[in-house]
Amino acid sequence: MAKAGLPTHFFARQAEMIAELEANGVDVISLAIGSPDLPPHPDVIETLAAAARQGNAHGYQSHNGIKELRQAWGRLYQHEFDVSLDADKEVLPLLGSKEGIFHLIAAVVSPGEGVLVPDPGYVTYRRGTAFAGGEVVDLSLHPENGYVPDLDVIPVEDARRAKMLWLNYPNNPTTVTASLAFYEQVVAFAKEHDLLVCQDAAYSLVTFDGYKAPSILQVPGAKDVVVEFNSLSKSHNMAGWRCGVAVGNAEVLAKLLRLKTNADSGHFLPIMQAAVTALNLPHAWIEARNHIYQERRDLMIPALTKLSFEVEKPKASIYVWAKVPGEETSEKVAEGLLQDCGVAVAPGTVFGARGEGYLRFSLTQPLDRLEEAVKRLEKWEG
Repeated sequence: MAKAGLPTHFFARQAEMIAELEANGVDVISLAIGSPDLPPHPDVIETLAAAARQGNAHGYQSHNGIKELRQAWGRLYQHEFDVSLDADKEVLPLLGSKEGIFHLIAAVVSPGEGVLVPDPGYVTYRRGTAFAGGEVVDLSLHPENGYVPDLDVIPVEDARRAKMLWLNYPNNPTTVTASLAFYEQVVAFAKEHDLLVCQDAAYSLVTFDGYKAPSILQVPGAKDVVVEFNSLSKSHNMAGWRCGVAVGNAEVLAKLLRLKTNADSGHFLPIMQAAVTALNLPHAWIEARNHIYQERRDLMIPALTKLSFEVEKPKASIYVWAKVPGEETSEKVAEGLLQDCGVAVAPGTVFGARGEGYLRFSLTQPLDRLEEAVKRLEKWEG
């Protein structure tokens, strides 16, 4: 039974609708969930297979992962962001970043304490707060402000009663990015109001047109108030492998590790060894993969614009965020596209009330399937 206040995730309900349609012979093209369709690098798979054949590979592992994995995450942060991390204190591998996000809230937030949660935003921030008994304090994101929070308009009482502030850039669902100058403001704001900043950077290595996303940990003194989450799910096509990480403030990571010793029993050793291989891949492999997403983006943008959707070309992430033409609600349009066209998309309201009027299209289908989806959308009458 679900805990009170934690409804079934929208995508679980949508999966049931898709299964019913497919059982009736409908060819559904899913552009709803951000699960990469491309495989990991072959060396990653070979490492997994070879490691799994070792007789000592199948026992329980440490809750904070093997040291080689922590060091590999440290090297990635040094190479990509020029951020130095203590592999023993400032790097904590996770069973996917979603697990860490959910558990960090439970580890840090006491019942009744406030958590500043972006709207629209990744639903786990909100659900994790509810599960911990915390109070969601809405942090409204507006398109006219580039979907970054205006820190100056956050009521003082909200800032004072909040324990934690969530950020997510490059952003899901809106695809927008944040500047290092904005992160500098965030760190100063957090220190002024004694806030823990949690930055979800799962899409930081999926970028286009030469753009490079910064890490908030590049801000001097950020480790005093920041934990950043990252993941191999999107950056290395390893969503099902559940390889995430939390980096930053050592004291907060120690609290998360303490909770994890009660909640899980470590990751599978061959997966951690394969993750090390992934983290050691040359950046050229990531760039080549990003070019594939960029081609898909460049197919979808003009097609959706032709259909009267309002779309900004994203510089990062694996999505397109599109304003719906007309007056229909996001969920009604999404339901119509699924039932009438066999195309599944995510309504903006999945991510909060301020997502109303928008749809999120995933780029995790090959070009030929995206072209077919566009043909179907062109025939949709609404």
